[in-house]
Amino acid sequence: MIPKELIDRYRRGKTHPVSFLYQLSQVLQFQVEMKETVTTGGVIGFYFAFCAVIDGVQYKTGMGISKKEARVRAAQLAVEELLSNLENDAVQPDALAGPPPLPVKEQNSPASDARPGRAMFEMKNPVQDQVPSAVKETFSRLMDSSPEFSGCGGTVAAFVIQSPTGCEVVALGTGNYNTSESLAPNGRVVHDSHAVVTARRSLMRYLYRHLLLFYSRNRSLQEKSVFELDEDTKLLSLKSHLTLHLYLNQLPKGAAQIPSHLRLSPLSISAWEVNNQIGLHVTVDGKVFSVFSSTLDQSGSRIISMSATDKITQWQTLGFQGALLSHFIEPIYVNSIFIGNEGCSDTRGMEVAVNQRVDGITSKLPMYYCLYRPHISLVPSVIPIDAHSTQRTLSLNWSQGDVSIEVVDSVAGRSVKESPFKSGPALASRLCKGAMLSRFNFVAKEAHREDLLAAVSYREAKMMAKPYQEAKSVLKSYFAMKGYGQWVEKPPISDHLTM
Repeated sequence: MIPKELIDRYRRGKTHPVSFLYQLSQVLQFQVEMKETVTTGGVIGFYFAFCAVIDGVQYKTGMGISKKEARVRAAQLAVEELLSNLENDAVQPDALAGPPPLPVKEQNSPASDARPGRAMFEMKNPVQDQVPSAVKETFSRLMDSSPEFSGCGGTVAAFVIQSPTGCEVVALGTGNYNTSESLAPNGRVVHDSHAVVTARRSLMRYLYRHLLLFYSRNRSLQEKSVFELDEDTKLLSLKSHLTLHLYLNQLPKGAAQIPSHLRLSPLSISAWEVNNQIGLHVTVDGKVFSVFSSTLDQSGSRIISMSATDKITQWQTLGFQGALLSHFIEPIYVNSIFIGNEGCSDTRGMEVAVNQRVDGITSKLPMYYCLYRPHISLVPSVIPIDAHSTQRTLSLNWSQGDVSIEVVDSVAGRSVKESPFKSGPALASRLCKGAMLSRFNFVAKEAHREDLLAAVSYREAKMMAKPYQEAKSVLKSYFAMKGYGQWVEKPPISDHLTM
């Protein structure tokens, strides 16, 4: 069912047609692609043409004097046809009371009940083979020059960009701990070095690199950037032919690791146990705790980070770009999450944690933000998981364009002396807040954003991203309202480094 508020926002012009089409793809679980095509009907003059391809079916062609205009028109045509076909279906408002029921494990259904388009994608989609292969090849290549750190690979997470020519890894990270250091205002310590968090910060470095290409005012360099200008928002967006995917070699910590008895017998357990297991979690010294846990001490000096699962849920709602990058670019979401099947038999917990806990939030978010439901599936693990590795506290990071990997001591939050890449004698990681702030300032100068350069601190620059902060506030309130607990924020001192 499509939430009525979602349709109303689109009808009132509050949701961009292309964004709305992708929102529908998440609600109705179909695959959509915007493809450039040829003009129709003997149109005279120079026009661009696009069409929406949904589960392999090509919809009406949209034309315009720019590619952006043609894409918007194609999305409008597809949306109107979809809504027309679905007008007899019941449209239900968002259900807000209480946590969503845990889904009972599905039984094999008759072939006649299957959705052909979806099944065809499952069987024939080459990206399920391409993404793990790209991650395996990239990690192996990086380890060729640093074989002594190959034992870190069991936790690997990677972001992969798919284009018409194939898939390539653009950011990669490993790790399983957060720092034991106290919070400091200098921004030189990496607080959370879990694999997907590390990979995401590496992705941010990649995005900053491509922002510099876009703002270079050099035509050939601009064409190499993954970004293009959205004339409607005046922000940059990923080029329409690019799709972002996430690979995780193992299930992330937190609610994704729901015990099997909760998945299989949801009606036999208490509401407290449901909330305790699928509610918010935090990590302390690499250990994971429910925010409802009586053993969790939030008064001490130890660093407390939200679990990797909760952060993925946050990023699939607010975008993986974060607050600072949202000054320049639209929210960026991953289309698919692929999980290595070693030690993981199904994705039920991940589906509940990422897709169901904040179901219905989209209509409450500011424009251009939404709950983007990724397609989640198991794939063969690319690297064996070694639970007894002697390098468990080390974290590797790399993004496309880096000459070598950086190796961080997760407990200390700084690079190790043996790291192939070191930023300087202080061993501050290239992923720390100070390094990110430096890149932000560089891009702000290139983009001639005097308003951003006027900010006096890292925190002020983040708070100036008002739509992002509004979306974040809505998300935290939504978790609390649903009974999943309070989102734990780090003390403001961690963001007090100056511009």
